[in-house]
Amino acid sequence: MKKVYLACPYTHKSLKVRRDRFKAVTKVAGELMQLGYNVYSPITHSHVIASVTKLPTSWEYWEKIDKEFMDWCDIMFILTLDGWKESVGINGEINYMKKLNKLIFLINQSCIIEDIVG
Repeated sequence: MKKVYLACPYTHKSLKVRRDRFKAVTKVAGELMQLGYNVYSPITHSHVIASVTKLPTSWEYWEKIDKEFMDWCDIMFILTLDGWKESVGINGEINYMKKLNKLIFLINQSCIIEDIVG
């Protein structure tokens, strides 16, 4: 079973945008699981924790934790929500995954794999 790290943009000044991104990536994570993937979605995991504990939501805070899961996974899917190309976190994740020589794919909200990154 392929172990997938499912990235998506998250940080935004609007709480509504952050919640919408959380819902979208959580839905895709579940759909990928139904297709047989073993998925770790850092936003699904950290959004709830940050919202009830007042932890930061920035990549700078979650980077060390997320890298542990990137080490574990086989591939990374990037959910192509608005803002993904500009996301500091996603750019950091891409750079780290490239250092690990792991494949990185783009995926849309319909779980259609769109392209491979680098």
